[in-house]
Amino acid sequence: MELRLANPADAADLARLGAHSFTVKFGHLYRPEDLHGFLAEAHTEAKAAKEIADPKMRVILAEQDGRLLGYCKLVMACGWPEHARGERAIELKQLYTDPETTGQGIGARLMDWALEEARRFGADEIQLSVYSDNPGAQKFYRRYGFEKAADIHFMVGEQRDEEFLFAKVL
Repeated sequence: MELRLANPADAADLARLGAHSFTVKFGHLYRPEDLHGFLAEAHTEAKAAKEIADPKMRVILAEQDGRLLGYCKLVMACGWPEHARGERAIELKQLYTDPETTGQGIGARLMDWALEEARRFGADEIQLSVYSDNPGAQKFYRRYGFEKAADIHFMVGEQRDEEFLFAKVL
C-alpha cells in the first residue's frame, strides 16, 4: 500500500469512495431523501475537486495496485474554535476506508500521516467529529490519544445526529 497526495484526476474516485463508505456505515440511519440530499452535497466529484485544489486542505490517498483503499482530509484551520485548547488547531475532516478493507491497517497508516502532517504544519491540536454511536471509531481515535472535548451535532438532511468532538493536543 502506498500513500500519496490527491490530484484533480482523483476527484471522481474520492467522491465515490466517500459516498460508498458513508452509505455502508450509516445509510440505514436516515430517510432516503435525507441521505440522498446529503450525499449530493457532501460527496460529489465537484466538491472533492474543490477540496483537492484548496491550499488550506491536505487530501491523502491510500492505494494498492491502482485501487483506492481509503483517504484522509485535513483542514489546516480550526473547525470548532470555541472548543480549541491550542493556538493553531486544525481539523481532521474525514478518515475513510473502503468498507471491504476495514481492519487491514489502512486507517492506521492514514492517521500516522495525518499526525505527521499536522506537526509539519505546526499545529498544536487536531480536532475531529465522531458519531456518538460509533464506538469502533471512538476506540480507534482514543488509541491515538484523542479525547472527547465536547458534545456537538452533525446534520444529514433534516436529521440531527449527536456527535462527539474529539481532540488531541500535539
